[in-house]
Amino acid sequence: MGFLTDPFFYEVLVSGLLAGVMYALVALGFVLIFKASGIFNFAQGVLALFAALTLVGFQKGQVPFAHLINAIFGTEVQFWSDAGIPDFLAILLTLVVMIALAWVIVRVVLRPLVNQEGIILFMATIGLAFVLEGLGDIMWGANVKKLDVGLPSGPSDAIIDATGMFVDKLEISAAVVAIILVVALTLFSQYTKMGRALRAVADDHQAALSVGISLETIWWIVWSVAGIVALVAGVMWGAKSGVQFSLSLIALKALPVLMLGGFTSIPGAIIGGLMIGAGEKLFDFYIGVPFLGGATENWFAYMLALGFLLFRPQGLFGEKIIERV
Repeated sequence: MGFLTDPFFYEVLVSGLLAGVMYALVALGFVLIFKASGIFNFAQGVLALFAALTLVGFQKGQVPFAHLINAIFGTEVQFWSDAGIPDFLAILLTLVVMIALAWVIVRVVLRPLVNQEGIILFMATIGLAFVLEGLGDIMWGANVKKLDVGLPSGPSDAIIDATGMFVDKLEISAAVVAIILVVALTLFSQYTKMGRALRAVADDHQAALSVGISLETIWWIVWSVAGIVALVAGVMWGAKSGVQFSLSLIALKALPVLMLGGFTSIPGAIIGGLMIGAGEKLFDFYIGVPFLGGATENWFAYMLALGFLLFRPQGLFGEKIIERV
C-alpha cells in the first residue's frame, strides 16, 4: 500500500477521474437514446462532432455550405459576419440546429423503421453517422478548428497551492457540467410524465402506441436531448483538443463506459466513466510505463470491459433481462 503515500498517485487519480467525466459526457447520449427507444445510436460521436462544427461556424459568422456555393457559382462567399457573433447566440443557434436535426432524423430515418428489429435500427444509425460526418464536412469545411466559449483552461493555481496537484480548469468545468446534466436527466427520467413515457416506448412500441403515446414525438424529444448532450460533449472535447473529424471517434471510448455502467442507467454512465478514466491512468502510470512501454490507455478500457462482461453482462446499474423461450 506504499503507493498511497506517493503524491503522484493522487494527481494521477484526480486526472483520471476528470478524464472519465469527459468520457461519461459522450456515454450519456448513448444511454438516453437506448433507454427511450432501445436503439444503440452509433452516430452519437458524430453528433458531438457535428454540434461542435456548427458552433464554431456560427461563432465565426461562417456561411454554411460556403465551399459548395463557391464551387458551383464561382463566388468567394465565406462569412456573413466578419466579426462573428457572441458565444451565447452561437450556442443558442446551435441548439436550434440540433433540435431541428433530431426532427429530421426521426422523420426520415426512424419513422419508416418502427417495429423493426434492433439490428436494423443499429445499421441505420451507422449510415446516419457517415451522412452526418459528410454533411459537416460540406457545411463547415474539414480543417481543424479552435473552439473557445470562454471556459477557463490551464492549471488551477488555487489547487496547485493547496495540494500541489496539477489539475486543468477545463476538466473541472466538465465535471461540474456533467454533475448538473446527470441530476437534471435523472430527475427528468424518473419523476416526470414525459420521462415515464420514454421508458414505456422503450419497453414496447406497440403497447405505447395503444395507450396514446406518440412514438414520433417521444423519439423527437429524446433525440433532441441527446443532441443537446452531444453539444455539451462536443464543446468540452473541442475546447480541449480542437474541433477535428477525429472527434467523432470519442464514441469508441464511450463503449467500455457503457459496458461497465449499463446501457440504461444515467448514473451508471458517470460511474463507468470514472472507473475507466481512473483505471486507465493508474494502470498506465504504475504498470504501462515501467513494464509495458506505455500507451496502455489505447486498450486498457476495452480489456477491463471485456473482463467485466464475463461476470455481469448487464453492467453495474443495467437492468437484467430474462427472456422465456
